[in-house]
Amino acid sequence: MGLMDKIRGEFVDIIEWLDDTNSTLAWRFPRYDNEIKNGAELIVREGQQAVFVYRGQLADRYEPGHYALTTENMPIMSTLQGWKHGFNSPFRSEVYFVNTRPITDFRWGTPQPVTVRDPDFRMVQVRANGTTIVKVVDPAVFLRQVIGTESVVDMEQITDLLRRTVALAFSDMVLATGLGAIDLQGRQVELSDKLREFVAQRVASFGLGVDAVTMTISLPEEIQQAMTRGVARGVEAGGFADNVRDPNRYQQVQAADAMLAAAQNPGGGAMGAAMQAGMGVALGGQMAGAMQGAFAQPTGYTQPGYGQQPPPLPVQQQFHIDLDGQAAGPFPVDQLRQFVAAGRLTPQTNVWTTGMSAWAAASTVPALQSLFGGPPPLPGTPPPPPPAG
Repeated sequence: MGLMDKIRGEFVDIIEWLDDTNSTLAWRFPRYDNEIKNGAELIVREGQQAVFVYRGQLADRYEPGHYALTTENMPIMSTLQGWKHGFNSPFRSEVYFVNTRPITDFRWGTPQPVTVRDPDFRMVQVRANGTTIVKVVDPAVFLRQVIGTESVVDMEQITDLLRRTVALAFSDMVLATGLGAIDLQGRQVELSDKLREFVAQRVASFGLGVDAVTMTISLPEEIQQAMTRGVARGVEAGGFADNVRDPNRYQQVQAADAMLAAAQNPGGGAMGAAMQAGMGVALGGQMAGAMQGAFAQPTGYTQPGYGQQPPPLPVQQQFHIDLDGQAAGPFPVDQLRQFVAAGRLTPQTNVWTTGMSAWAAASTVPALQSLFGGPPPLPGTPPPPPPAG
């Protein structure tokens, strides 16, 4: 090595960072005793910033470019070191390179389920996961809050911090929206941008920014199954939530599940076969009702024998009866047959129904004479003797 090469080696320096990891966020330039010579070259590439630190104080910052380190382009360092007329000897300073490119492969998830108040299912525990695009937007704040005295800071060192921050932001976002579990899942694409705002507010204190957040919300398995059953059966026209709110419709779903489970039980025997038959009759009735509604004629259209509703069933006349000196009822005629068979209603039992002026013997009421197998006895005829023995 010649004399001139030796001199250049002592006084010419190149400060740069060649990063090929795509996960390193900050790197301190290794220099013996942190000495930098007058006229040293500083190369800051795209996606980087260089920050000088002198005795723990932030000094000059450099955007991407090629610089010769002299008094003219180091104003803060000149003030800190008292360079009034320039410097000729090496000076001490730490140089940090900060990666400002977006980190796109950061994944997050809720470590614990978040409880959501739902109008249909009351309290539901939901989980969420997704990806986040994060980057350093303020190297000075990042240097103070995260780097400290570390020589290298990579994504792994702040992963736990970011995941906790995003999970808490998700919980706060859910509480702020006031949406139920089903609505949250249905609007998760729309809510991803809102979650990004919540996360950005929290990570700004670390000098970080968030470009985008993706989010996938998971509901408990039993809620998913209930939604699937409600949609598949189509028991309502206004949506699954209305089906859950309507007790009659929800009971229909539950009854169908019970019937299906009993029918599919291989050990059910006759009971399983009966349930299958009953389920077939019930489903047949529902299909018949659906077909009748599908082929119903518009209002005002009348065609004999087609599309007309059947007449209402006749209403059975009901009677009050004298049971052991107490008025009981009213009972329909069909039920009175049971009282006759049990011997509690005889032709001489007093009965009354709407339209009668007073109580009268059952045998004198035309509507009840068929219960006793014949017309009532003629007036003045003594009653038949009771059977022997």
